[in-house]
Amino acid sequence: MFKNILVPLDGSKLAETAVAPATSLAETLGAPLTLLHIIEKDAPREIHSDHHITKADEASVYLKNIATMASAKNLKVETHVHTAEVKDVAASIIQHASEEFTPDLIVMCSHGSGGFRNLIFGSIAQQVLAGGKTPLLLIQPQSAESRPFPLRRILVPLDSESIHDESLHYAQELATAFDAELYLLTVIPTFNTLSGEKAAISSMLPATATAFLDIQEETAKEHLQTHLDEFLAASYNVNAEIARGDPAEVIVSTAARVKADLILLGTHRKAGMNAFWARSVAPNVLKKTHIPLLLVPLKE
Repeated sequence: MFKNILVPLDGSKLAETAVAPATSLAETLGAPLTLLHIIEKDAPREIHSDHHITKADEASVYLKNIATMASAKNLKVETHVHTAEVKDVAASIIQHASEEFTPDLIVMCSHGSGGFRNLIFGSIAQQVLAGGKTPLLLIQPQSAESRPFPLRRILVPLDSESIHDESLHYAQELATAFDAELYLLTVIPTFNTLSGEKAAISSMLPATATAFLDIQEETAKEHLQTHLDEFLAASYNVNAEIARGDPAEVIVSTAARVKADLILLGTHRKAGMNAFWARSVAPNVLKKTHIPLLLVPLKE
């Protein structure tokens, strides 16, 4: 599953909150860590109220200090400083991930709340998922304090056609490694929570839209029961439910109610990336919760 983990760091304490979860995953899964710093051209002097590292030698010392703390747990930790100044840090991280390190997972901080978090999610994560290869674990700290990464319960939102959902493989592997409970959730929109073209069609054909949503719910029940039977037969601790409402809001409220430590969300790219990010559940979930979010690009 996750055999190589990449952690981009910018020198800020907020970014460093991704190190503890990455270390926990690496230690449990026996995976090496690579710590990466990109030298930014015309960089600001401070980032998130911390000194912004803009020199290669300083960055090298910084990463090695972080690596020393991580390697105290007998982990294999490598460091890499991209010394050529770049204008687009996000693109450079993605290039390193796809051409040099080929990680199975990228772990990074969403850099707090508000506009900057949305900017980071909209640029780096969008490019990562656009490549369609590398899962992304977003840590969403409420402060710069580094916290442990318990993984006792994993919420796995699934669509109604989840029978071949690849995200279940990741959920299964993580549950096995951490002895965690799986909580499967499928959200069927209500008539009033449809959006875009579906909302327009439903207003013209309300009876048809209602019947379609009912069929979706029945399909989801069949698929969830199939997953439950498979997991229970393999002795997993698993629960499941179907809910009606706005998908992002239901996912967030369910995660809080069941005390999930991680939301594992498969992401589709059928509508193209611009449309995907405009309407996707993922960015709306990110805005409404501080629970870590693991995004897994799904094959089409």
